[in-house]
Amino acid sequence: MSARHPVIAITGSSGAGTSTVTRTFQHIFRREGVNPVIVEGDAFHRYDREEMKAAMAREAAAGNEHFSHFGPDANLFEELETLFRQYGNDGSGRIRKYLHNECEAAPYQQAPGTFTPWEDIPAGTDILFYEGLHGAVKTDKVDVAQHVDLRIGVVPIINLEWIQKLHRDREQRGYTTEAVTDTILRRMPEYVHFICSQFENTHINFQRVPMVDTSNPFIARSIPTPEESMVVIRFANPRGIDFQYLLAMMGGAFMSRANTIVIPGGKIDLAMQLIFTPLILRLVENGRKARARY
Repeated sequence: MSARHPVIAITGSSGAGTSTVTRTFQHIFRREGVNPVIVEGDAFHRYDREEMKAAMAREAAAGNEHFSHFGPDANLFEELETLFRQYGNDGSGRIRKYLHNECEAAPYQQAPGTFTPWEDIPAGTDILFYEGLHGAVKTDKVDVAQHVDLRIGVVPIINLEWIQKLHRDREQRGYTTEAVTDTILRRMPEYVHFICSQFENTHINFQRVPMVDTSNPFIARSIPTPEESMVVIRFANPRGIDFQYLLAMMGGAFMSRANTIVIPGGKIDLAMQLIFTPLILRLVENGRKARARY
């Protein structure tokens, strides 16, 4: 971590809803005049789309049925740790984009499922903001989490996570229910070891819990709406958090533990605005003051 060049990471599984949280942060950045560099976790996959298919086939032929984007062999964990460390030291680093679809690929005149070339982070940014699978990952070889000033987990209960993934992958990516189910099963060992384990390293976790029946996510016809949900917000260190203010601002909220507040799902954007705006401003202001001294 670095006072001069702070790093924020949103981490969560595929289908967890990290992209929705990212939009809230982007609103805060625009409103408060913060100049971030945005880093997408998919850019640190090891393989592009066609290479990943080939790698999965090789691993399956060798007897590994659980090779996935969740684990270290399919990702550039060392490069991600280097980026966070380097940005924290001097505000520099190298990043790229993963082009998910035709719309994203068209401006680069590349095929979907490929990476853009690596490029240097522009000078003068206030903060690095990461959103992806591995913002707080630790293994026996890397410790990405240690370089992040604010680590945020987005963790819907697993049936809701699967419903969101099923609907996204079917509607936006054209996969069948059977194909998505196979992916969920294949990823499960690495999900347990490399995704779940991150949430003990986060400063704040948001977990959406639906108030409707999600017993069989594989037949759910719709995604439970925020208004059909509650959100559990857990603070690793509640010191300095004004829970009474948060309770007063969000009708229907209550404390379930000394470090945990539960809010109506429709209030999640408001909660994030109230919680994260002062934290972001403090990080940015401290960074600017620290840089001015050098």
